[in-house]
Amino acid sequence: MSDYILAKQNGRKIPLEDKIFGISNRAKKMIAEEGKDKVINATIGSLLDDDGNLVVLSSVVEVVKELEPVDFADYAPIGGIPPFREAVKKAAFGSFQPKRFTEAVSTPGGTGSIRNTIANYSSPGDKILTSDWHWAPYNTIAGEMGRSIDTYQMFDENGNFNAAAFAKKVDELTAVQGSLVVILNTPAHNPTGYSLTMEDWEQVMQAVKTAAPKAESIVLLVDVAYIDFAGDEEEYRKFLPKLEDVPENVLPIIAYSLSKTYTLYGTRCGAMICMAQTPEIAAEFKRVCEFSSRGSWSNSAKLAQVILSKIYKDPALLKRVNEERAGYREMLIRRGRAFEEEAKKCGLKIVPFDAGFFVSIPCDNPDEISKKLEADGLFIVPLAKGLRVSVASISEASCRKLPAMIKAAMAE
Repeated sequence: MSDYILAKQNGRKIPLEDKIFGISNRAKKMIAEEGKDKVINATIGSLLDDDGNLVVLSSVVEVVKELEPVDFADYAPIGGIPPFREAVKKAAFGSFQPKRFTEAVSTPGGTGSIRNTIANYSSPGDKILTSDWHWAPYNTIAGEMGRSIDTYQMFDENGNFNAAAFAKKVDELTAVQGSLVVILNTPAHNPTGYSLTMEDWEQVMQAVKTAAPKAESIVLLVDVAYIDFAGDEEEYRKFLPKLEDVPENVLPIIAYSLSKTYTLYGTRCGAMICMAQTPEIAAEFKRVCEFSSRGSWSNSAKLAQVILSKIYKDPALLKRVNEERAGYREMLIRRGRAFEEEAKKCGLKIVPFDAGFFVSIPCDNPDEISKKLEADGLFIVPLAKGLRVSVASISEASCRKLPAMIKAAMAE
């Protein structure tokens, strides 16, 4: 019997279940059957404390408790409430003040930003460019709209960002497509934890500027979902001025999410922010992205928009939120460093890691190794090129334990 009776696949490969959630569900099942102490669930893309409880910023919870029903029950405008659209620019840019024309459109998390960018700045059949190590749902989002993902090799043989491979792919695709959407997930890249250096950014922007004359448009979508867990907030925003030094037909778009930074995963709120060279391009961005929003999810949820607006209206509250997050960020960085140290000790090769929620291990048979580890109560995510471990969801002690377990499974 076919897996599909009435639904149309339309060229898509639709799995029976989402891989990550499927593995996580098996981990939860084992916990229920054998006990919490027998399982390490390193699949979850949310920040958990050492006891496995979801980290929620208490300073943000204070805001939630003070809300009136109208703050969360009423519709928000399609593009977002005006105070949110200003607040989210401040949240994304930090102290940087763009000289370009900016517009913000609310979206359901960073995912909505990616969806709207692909919908409006590429054509059916186009290839969307990102790195070979990438967040798997990029493929789903592109495929849903009749596009596909093409990749370049992210790292060279020395473990450095492969600027030559990036430039070659940008050149190839702009030669055959009128427009090109490039997705860069940095800093604290998912799934590797790598952050582009300032030298990397110089090479990225040079490649884009070189290709721009032969393209109708190039959109550089910078997915900064993990930016406030990468390290010092201002240090990791130093790349932003480089996005302004581009021709008029190159449009940088920031995909910003409230999920991680404000621990508001379930509210599904984020924004896409353009940095346009002319007011006309910025106005067009707002119009077409709001149109796409209306044709998909319509309005984004109002709750998180009001929360962020209130935080940025109160400097003392903003300070408390930033300080509380900094404490958890340090916890996360310690976990990542612990994993890195133990991997080095046992000879487990990992992809270059700086910070963030995830660490990745190159592997030729990731599905086989993942299943083998499940039998030992360790649940991690197999990717196309290796294995992903969520250091965000496990304790520092577990981070020190895992590398040897993975190394042993790979050696068998």
